[in-house]
Amino acid sequence: MAALNPVFADIVDLLVAVPDGDDAAVAAVRERDGQLTKPPGSLGRMEELVEFLARWQHRSKPRLDNPMVTIFAGNHGVTDQGVSAFPREVTAQMVANFTNGGAAISQICALHEINLRVFELALELPTGDITKEAALDDQMCAATIAYGMEAIAGKPDLICIGEMGIGNTTIAAAIYAALYGGTGADWVGRGTGVDDAGLARKADAVDRALALHKEHLDHPLAILARLGGREIAAMLGALLAARHQKVPVIVDGYVATAAAAIAHAVNPASINHCLFSHKSVEGQHELVLTKMGQTALLDFGMRLGEGSGAALAAVMAKTALHLHNNMATFQGAAISGKAD
Repeated sequence: MAALNPVFADIVDLLVAVPDGDDAAVAAVRERDGQLTKPPGSLGRMEELVEFLARWQHRSKPRLDNPMVTIFAGNHGVTDQGVSAFPREVTAQMVANFTNGGAAISQICALHEINLRVFELALELPTGDITKEAALDDQMCAATIAYGMEAIAGKPDLICIGEMGIGNTTIAAAIYAALYGGTGADWVGRGTGVDDAGLARKADAVDRALALHKEHLDHPLAILARLGGREIAAMLGALLAARHQKVPVIVDGYVATAAAAIAHAVNPASINHCLFSHKSVEGQHELVLTKMGQTALLDFGMRLGEGSGAALAAVMAKTALHLHNNMATFQGAAISGKAD
């Protein structure tokens, strides 16, 4: 097995030396929650959302003044293998649709006053076809992770990571197979809507990629370089920078979770500041979440990508925080508390 390229040393260090959450902030949230005019725990995971924000913002009074959805868009050489129902030109066309307000994510963000940023990652230069060569060389992979860290430059208080990239469900499936074992057939889904023949081509592409790169898949970051995409590398950078800058993260579906899975494989604690928005029906997303010890917040049968599930989870977080901040207390409303 090849040794990990030293170009990744700083990234590994950042993944290992992650700051802890703020227990005191969580305690303050729980104290106020206990005074609100409702039975303790009656809002279930809505209460947990406020604690999540407090812990990872390191604020006893968390806020959502600048929530942000970030979409990272990349193209993939593996589309040459017939793994998608759409050509890769659609990636750039959908990026334009995001910007013009025509996409689902654009409408969700506009309705709920969530900022939307789209990062185009060299769409004119697809990654290498993983059935024939590495997706990225190590230097480019490391540089793309670093680029993704810039997603928090606007100082969001919550960041939702999503993606766009024709062919990237095949890429995510290959990453999961490399991390957790199994064959392509164990991990691929229908993505953009491929038929049975397309599904078989996806599984075959994953199997050929695993065989080609098997001597270089002994570290999660090597897996990312060999099999990944620019958008997955950039999402890894975004969630890593967020951890060090005290910004909680909501992760979207099947593809976005691949970035978190790479981080988790290096250091399971590195994703403690991440909430997983929804259980996608794509591939084996639920199995991936289980392997990382995570439970999705929502289960709406979604598989759109583009940060849509993460944005809906952010809406839930905004609602939870609004309730926490604006509900009356028993004392303020002159309502008798729990009987002794």
